[in-house]
Amino acid sequence: MSAVGRRYAKALLDLAREQGQVDQVLSDVGSLFAAWKESADLREIVRNPVIPKPALKAALDAVMQKLGVSELTRSTVKLLADKGRLPQLDEVLQALEQLAETETGRVRVEVTSAKPLSEAYYSRLVEKLQRVSDRKVVLVKRQDPSLIGGVVTRIGDQVFDGSLSNRLSELNETLLADGDTP
Repeated sequence: MSAVGRRYAKALLDLAREQGQVDQVLSDVGSLFAAWKESADLREIVRNPVIPKPALKAALDAVMQKLGVSELTRSTVKLLADKGRLPQLDEVLQALEQLAETETGRVRVEVTSAKPLSEAYYSRLVEKLQRVSDRKVVLVKRQDPSLIGGVVTRIGDQVFDGSLSNRLSELNETLLADGDTP
């Protein structure tokens, strides 16, 4: 978590707590972060220093209005624009997600697979992880065809790599290591 991201995220979370809007702000951040990750155009607009601040703020406001983002979150994003901190928007969103999840007893779990998995699989995984961690699991589903098969699960800083590509890599290293011994 960057210092800038943490500072703005903490301020927004404090305001959300005071106004009883923690869940709304979390929802807003989830929507904004998804839009940020999915839209190269949005990232390009935000990071382009040639675009004047009023036009940038208007474009962002239109995006946030379409996403149904609360006024509190919109004001924070506008403040980032005023302070020239919009290029760090993703850092602020990541920091806020982490701080809010910790505060609300949630844990983010990223599950990456080569292809979409069944909802039954995700349900069983969430159930088991909630039992083990004693926290509410927020599941983030990702796809990465380079995994070939299997699943990579990330819980905070811990990564459980059960992908076929990882297993093949481990097998290759083992075979290479065995080839070095006489």
